[in-house]
Amino acid sequence: MARRILWGSVALAPVTIFVHYAFHPGEVVEFVLAAIALVPLAWLIGEATEQAAHHTGPGIGGFLNATFGNAPELIIALFAVNEAKFEVVRGSLSGSVVGNLLLVLGFSLVFGGRGVIDRESSFVSLALVGFAVLVLLIPSVPGWDGDPERDLIAELSVPVSIGLLLVYLGVTWLSLRRHRRLHVSDQASEMRAWTFGTALLVLGLATVVTAVIAEILVGSIEVFADKAHLSEFFVAAVIVAIVGNAAEHGGAVVVAARGQIKLAAEIALASSAQVAVFLIPAVALLSWLIDPLALSFRPVELAALGGAAMFTFALLLPGRSSRARGVALIVAYVAVAAAFFAAGER
Repeated sequence: MARRILWGSVALAPVTIFVHYAFHPGEVVEFVLAAIALVPLAWLIGEATEQAAHHTGPGIGGFLNATFGNAPELIIALFAVNEAKFEVVRGSLSGSVVGNLLLVLGFSLVFGGRGVIDRESSFVSLALVGFAVLVLLIPSVPGWDGDPERDLIAELSVPVSIGLLLVYLGVTWLSLRRHRRLHVSDQASEMRAWTFGTALLVLGLATVVTAVIAEILVGSIEVFADKAHLSEFFVAAVIVAIVGNAAEHGGAVVVAARGQIKLAAEIALASSAQVAVFLIPAVALLSWLIDPLALSFRPVELAALGGAAMFTFALLLPGRSSRARGVALIVAYVAVAAAFFAAGER
């Protein structure tokens, strides 16, 4: 039933594009329509990458997943860079990491209940997030005094980004086969395999449509934030971050509800690590083709990232899940969202 709803809701994307160009309904309506339309598009991209990986095997499949699995967030970030909305870029990326660690994992534990967590894999993901926080202090601290977008910080972000990517590639090389076996072995029986060509065609089309929707979303975020009396940072770190990951979030919860709590935790934690050590540096490096992005995260963002990683580590230390732990993670996310709201604009 859920898959049928998602397939049907893919039609929201062309409807949103038509309404945008034909009627010009206003930024608030456009933001809401674009945000809703991104959810089934994110799911479709994830579905296509899994189908492609089913044919290519774990190596290339892992590369496709890393490249396209976070495509909605990457596209949103690059359009925001193009419009010089750097706070939106950083907010959406940091919010994505926190959302995966606390909100997605929290709901997964609530719906999954008691079960065993893969301690080794979980702690590797959390360690990557913690490492990213420490490394991101290098360009962030200078940004706490003076202009956070100055050229020096943008230049300092380049070697930091390269270092994060090298760590990501190294860790992925060691753990990719194991991760892909977990995903494919648990889901292969439920997959109606597409041909490889079909998977790539759907992936390409979904990515192009996502780019158009992301442009509408980014173009309307400033007016939406103003009308809703919210800071652009809060809208990016909470609303946009949740929307960009919505389909993946739902997938983790569904898997947990089916009793596969280990896989659900893997999805949430691996996704948070991937954003921290792959997507953030990738956006920073790609931004040099448009307008250099300084990785000058605010103290509240780094505190949220580090605190979320440590809190999740403490809860998962016994290697078991429970609904109480899930509730604790959700409450922690609400607290972080409140902090983001109180932080306001820079």
